[in-house]
Amino acid sequence: MEFLEFFSWMKVSDIGTLSMILLIAMFFLLAIGMPLGFASAFLAVATLVMKFGPELLFGHFGRGPLNVLAQAIYRQMTNYVLISVPLFIFMAALLERSGIARDMYSSLNVWLSRTRGGIAFVTAIMAVLMAAMSGIIGGEVVLLGLIALPQMLRLGYNQNLAIGTICASGTLGTMIPPSIVLIMYGLVTETSIKSLFTASFLPGFMLASFFIVYIFIRTRLNPSLAPLPEADPDDPPGSEKALMFAGFLARLTLWVTGVLLVRALFFTLTGANRITEGVDPIPLGMVSDIPYILGAAVIAAALIFFAIGRERTSRGWHLGRGLIAPTVVIGVVLGSIYGGITGITEAAGMGVIAVFVIGLIRREMTPDIIWESIIRTLRSTGTIIWVTIGAAALAGAYTLAGGPAYVANLIVGSELPTMGVILMMMAIFLIMGMFMDWVGIVLLIMPVFLPIVVKLPAAELGFLGGLEPKYVAIWFGVVFCMNMQVSFLSPPFGPAAFYLKSVAPAHITLTDIFKGFLPFIAIQLLALSVLLFWPPIVTLFL
Repeated sequence: MEFLEFFSWMKVSDIGTLSMILLIAMFFLLAIGMPLGFASAFLAVATLVMKFGPELLFGHFGRGPLNVLAQAIYRQMTNYVLISVPLFIFMAALLERSGIARDMYSSLNVWLSRTRGGIAFVTAIMAVLMAAMSGIIGGEVVLLGLIALPQMLRLGYNQNLAIGTICASGTLGTMIPPSIVLIMYGLVTETSIKSLFTASFLPGFMLASFFIVYIFIRTRLNPSLAPLPEADPDDPPGSEKALMFAGFLARLTLWVTGVLLVRALFFTLTGANRITEGVDPIPLGMVSDIPYILGAAVIAAALIFFAIGRERTSRGWHLGRGLIAPTVVIGVVLGSIYGGITGITEAAGMGVIAVFVIGLIRREMTPDIIWESIIRTLRSTGTIIWVTIGAAALAGAYTLAGGPAYVANLIVGSELPTMGVILMMMAIFLIMGMFMDWVGIVLLIMPVFLPIVVKLPAAELGFLGGLEPKYVAIWFGVVFCMNMQVSFLSPPFGPAAFYLKSVAPAHITLTDIFKGFLPFIAIQLLALSVLLFWPPIVTLFL
């Protein structure tokens, strides 16, 4: 008893004081280099001790608040959708180490090599396709740094433009489905992940288009930023290349419409696409969709035989064959999700199988590649899992201590207008994103912020157009992902800078890399402003 009384000074009854101690302690532990997962777990125990006293540990260990905490962690770790995270990481690792990504880059380069800033366009487009295949961030930056950066520097591209394009585009996996950030947000907030994917689709491609438009304008205003490569005598002229690309797209359309037609006929024969009240129709799988699919196939065939020509189409198909494998992978992953065939986890597994089979067909899936991909997956997943455990523990402990209610009363008591509250949260996200990993932010902050946002008047969210209450959690998830998009480039700990530095030439310093980020951070903030100004943008496809 005297032993417990000796530690009685540790008890903190005021939740405001406890919150300030936690904030200072978290920044201190991160500053001295303690991993976020362990720092969060340590502070979780410290929070309970400060709130409930030292007898929590020495009196009835494992009971009461500690038992509640253990149950919260168990529920988080046994969530079925969490399995999709290592599967998507494994798929991304296989894509990086096989030749699929390099062939995709080569095929895109064929069509845009004679365009001002073409390599930068290719890099941005490739990043979008990679994001749509795997949803992983770090691997994309490293891969683009290995493939695109040497070529852009060799051709005389401006270093800042090259660095910014690679890192900003390489982090698009945060926004474009199947984003792991969205998956974790959905798990923590119990929001439909499929709805989050659908809602983020347009904002993600809007951000990518902003990057491409910026590159286009900059290279037209200052052509020296992106010199044109020397003309290849074997390269077909511009008009011929355009027709060959049209032939490639027409032939690809024939294949896609063929698959969709077989799928729609299968659903029709099995009766799976019957119109039922309360059941969403199967996208492009209903009887009414068959005439449109046939029409697209007929138009594609007519273009090949009567406008473009079979020989030109064949050459275009040969030059663009590097885009076929990524199209198949994207179709398998996103098609199975939006087609109502599988859930998120099963789609991730199907994506892994698709990449693996394509690698076997291409004779690139060697035992070394598989082993390296497994090791990469274990390392990345291990990091995410430990952060998840620690952050879930801290979030649970802070909730037991009454922290969310305190923060909610603090924000509501400030009497800020609705958008003032949202902008204050955005500032907190941006500041925390400079110092903390996104996994910790979504696990620590979302249980506190989202209940406040959901209670705000939905009609007052944004400055243009209203938002239905049922979409508020989805909108806030997309806005959060856009914030995390900024955090990947934000100094002093922007992860994208360190990913690129690991593969960049020695003469490129971290200062050079962060300098190249500045215009792209401004573009990301512009995209974030669009989401805040016009929230209904996330509901257009819902």
